[in-house]
Amino acid sequence: MNTTAPAPTPTTRALSWCLHLLVVGLLALAAVRAVTDGRPHAAATLAGAAGCALVYAAGPLLPRIHGGRRAAAWWLAAVGAAWLVLLALSADGVWVAFPLYFLQLHLLPRRAGPAAVTATAGAAIAAFAAHQGAFSAAMAIGPALGAAVAVAVVWGYQALYRESERRRHLIEELTATRADLAEAQHTAGVLAERERLAREIHDTLAQGLSSIQLLLRAAERTLPDGAHSAARHVGQARQAAVDNLAEARRFVAALAPPALEGSTLPDALERLCATTGTRHRLTARFRPVGAPPALPTAHEVALLRIAQSALANTVRHAGATAVEVTLGRLDDEVALTVVDDGAGFDPGRLPAPDPETGGFGLAAMHARIRALGGTLTVDSAPGHGTTLTARLPLTRTPGAGAGTTSAETGAHP
Repeated sequence: MNTTAPAPTPTTRALSWCLHLLVVGLLALAAVRAVTDGRPHAAATLAGAAGCALVYAAGPLLPRIHGGRRAAAWWLAAVGAAWLVLLALSADGVWVAFPLYFLQLHLLPRRAGPAAVTATAGAAIAAFAAHQGAFSAAMAIGPALGAAVAVAVVWGYQALYRESERRRHLIEELTATRADLAEAQHTAGVLAERERLAREIHDTLAQGLSSIQLLLRAAERTLPDGAHSAARHVGQARQAAVDNLAEARRFVAALAPPALEGSTLPDALERLCATTGTRHRLTARFRPVGAPPALPTAHEVALLRIAQSALANTVRHAGATAVEVTLGRLDDEVALTVVDDGAGFDPGRLPAPDPETGGFGLAAMHARIRALGGTLTVDSAPGHGTTLTARLPLTRTPGAGAGTTSAETGAHP
């Protein structure tokens, strides 16, 4: 038996009370039979039964018996000695051997328990044979069978208890693992949402506010001589503010962009090019290639945001006079291309994103396109303009990721 006793449970407490009642009942039965049958040594038998009961009752009442195996072993030895006295006085003491088996198996170590049970069974058989004045195999059956039953019951209970403990520990581990998994999923969801918010803010509010800044700066340059031109720039800036306010409200509601409400992606791209050409000094043109396929809302939002970010970069950095946006189908992909005739840049020498100056545009585009299993390529060189191509599969391929280009590790200037 393990050195650590099982923790008390309602079941074990009930079994303990049953064992107590069994010991007291068998001792009382031995005393009553000795008195009522007029047997020899009746008074001594009564006293022996009472003494054994008192010694036994001391165990559950003394805290030290519960606190250590050594004290429990000494108490069990005292109970055994009192029982041997009763056994010597009356053959009815043999019955008490059965509950003693359970006490010995429960309180003694695993190796000592069966040895004590064997000794107790031998003492019971020998005493019974002595009281009968003869020995037969039938006298050994009762005590031996009782010992075997006690060993089987106690060992079976201990095996069930160990299995129950293993299951309890497993359940605790599973509960802790599930809690850790839920926390990890929550953390991943928070990070994903933060990344989505960063992309949305960059592609909508930040780009719109940048456009307002450019328009107001143009208005400043035309004042006071060009009042009419200034008023036009201010009106365009006000319209940009209205558009971005709508974007902000729609963004908070986590719905599709206003540009896609009640219209198709080609219509939204055409309006985007028209608005860009009206507000800034460059020619922006949209050209559909064939009949663009119907796309999921997530694909349309991603392509529209990429087009907005690319056109904003063209206005702010390229110094271009013309930009063309095309949308069409290539085999099993839909492709968005933004081509300008600006100054171009070296994709391999991009500055790191900076909170003050920006530079998050290309990184946000890559994140959007990777989330949908597409690819983003940027072809550019100083003095030769820039071509940006975003491709999305018409059918999402599990595990698909973005292609690797020379510009994927940086952000657009």
